[in-house]
Amino acid sequence: MGSMEDLRVTECTRCPALVDSRSQIVNGTGPEDADVVFVGEGPGANEDAEGEPFVGRSGTVLDDQLRIVGLERDRVRITNCVRCRPPENRDPTKDELANCRGYLEAELDRLDPEVIVTLGKVPSEHLLERSVAVTKEAGTLEDVRIEGTPRRLLICVHPAATLYDRSQEETFADALERAADLADVGDDGSGQTRLDGF
Repeated sequence: MGSMEDLRVTECTRCPALVDSRSQIVNGTGPEDADVVFVGEGPGANEDAEGEPFVGRSGTVLDDQLRIVGLERDRVRITNCVRCRPPENRDPTKDELANCRGYLEAELDRLDPEVIVTLGKVPSEHLLERSVAVTKEAGTLEDVRIEGTPRRLLICVHPAATLYDRSQEETFADALERAADLADVGDDGSGQTRLDGF
């Protein structure tokens, strides 16, 4: 059994622009046996400073909603498509996403989650490999193959969307509620309880 350290990227110079703009590489956080993995786009200023994903205002929104649906932050995995902060918080380029893709695939492979929740347009489109109307499609469960392995992917709006558009709050809450259902929150950890009542 590898340690969590194996999932940490400690040195990478594949993206010159990101090497210049980052102060550190921001790796995923959360347990290796997490049933739910949240995938964001990339680190912003707060994340780059603290070395952890979703620690700014978006992180607070995410934490609060996780608590409401019964998913504790320390029981889920939170990671990003790219692990280094793009300059001026621009979207990562196709090349940057491709350069970091192997790290994300290795992480998902190790975690083998019940559900992957993509937070916003960039991660949704990156993993589904198609254009996504996130607001319309939020809460939709898709089957996707990642590295040949079938995965369940739940599209979700980015938590920051709720800060700019109040109408997104319910969309965000509903998607996280569905993620909690898919992860069988409250089971004994064996995954067997889902057969009860059938």
